[in-house]
Amino acid sequence: MKVIVDLCVVPVGVGISVSPYVAACQRVLEEAKLKHLLHAYGTNIEGEWDAVFAAVKRCHEVVHEMGAPRVSTSIRVGTRVDREQTMQEKIDSVEQKLKEL
Repeated sequence: MKVIVDLCVVPVGVGISVSPYVAACQRVLEEAKLKHLLHAYGTNIEGEWDAVFAAVKRCHEVVHEMGAPRVSTSIRVGTRVDREQTMQEKIDSVEQKLKEL
């Protein structure tokens, strides 16, 4: 099943800056060859359910390996069974509506 996920991984107990941990998770997604889009408070990911959630698990493992004693993650998940839809199609749909206003 295809899935689009909004992922926010937050290492706890590592200080103020978390960008090194975010970068490490981005590398995990790149290595998994998943389509992803970084934004200010997380990352959108699209792909097959098992591949996406395997990458989420790997993000946790990597962040712990970097020394974070705790990791708190927020995930929003969307699936469709009527048709396939990409992240870009969702964005394009809203942008088209804005042009029509």
